[in-house]
Amino acid sequence: MKTENQKAWFFVLPVLLLVAFNALIPMMTVVNYSVQETFGDNVFFWQGLDWFQQILRSDRFHAALGRQFLFTFLILIIEVPLGIAIALSMPRKGFWVPVCLVLMALPMLIPWNVVGAMWNIFTLPDIGLLGYFLNHVLGINYDMTQDPVAAWVTIVTMDVWHWTSLVVLLSYAGLVSIPDAYYQAAKIDGASNWSVFRYIQLPKMKTVLTIAILLRFMDSFNIYTEPFVLTGGGPGNSTTLLSIDLVKIALGQFDLGPAAAMSLIYFAITLLVSWLFYTLMTKDDQN
Repeated sequence: MKTENQKAWFFVLPVLLLVAFNALIPMMTVVNYSVQETFGDNVFFWQGLDWFQQILRSDRFHAALGRQFLFTFLILIIEVPLGIAIALSMPRKGFWVPVCLVLMALPMLIPWNVVGAMWNIFTLPDIGLLGYFLNHVLGINYDMTQDPVAAWVTIVTMDVWHWTSLVVLLSYAGLVSIPDAYYQAAKIDGASNWSVFRYIQLPKMKTVLTIAILLRFMDSFNIYTEPFVLTGGGPGNSTTLLSIDLVKIALGQFDLGPAAAMSLIYFAITLLVSWLFYTLMTKDDQN
């Protein structure tokens, strides 16, 4: 009987300790604050589930959660089809392959706060290049600091510009991994471009698309830096996503108990929806 080498655990141990320090310990701190109240000096008072009940019954929480789901929905229905379309149009061989890959990767290399600052300056109605062009050249009344619709269009466009590249690169990796024999067989059968995409390319990209959708869901659902730098949650509360509202409660109002309860609910929703996405997209593979 072959014995297992337990020495491998020593190589994994540093990673486990790092994860425990960076994730588990802060998580336990949040759980501690979510069931207690404090007025400073490390004096805590037991609250039980009061903060959770307060958050779940709050109209403010429901409004912010609705805006967060709307933002994520718009991002997914735009970025996933757009990313696939761009990947399909990219060359598979030749000099332009590395050029296209580098150009696709460039937006993702820019730090999140810089992206928000860039788009803030870019879209200002009077001095921003895009804002000035829309207002004074095309005659469109565009002002993201005053118009909620303009603010929403701006933050969605910013995220599409920043993160569609991720879907493109993952889809492209799935496409180049398809053997040429599939295309040759389709050509012999006289299959149309749509048939090739539907029955060959799309099924072969299923794994990478699952990863892309999960990554884009989790990132867009927990996004904070870019929209906060760009709009600050305004005008009014029109772009105050759940992540921005959480920071306002925790740092702006310093309500640590409600903020901790909200963060745990936020985490649970993200985990649940991610699991549902994964289960639905891998359902056929498990049968």
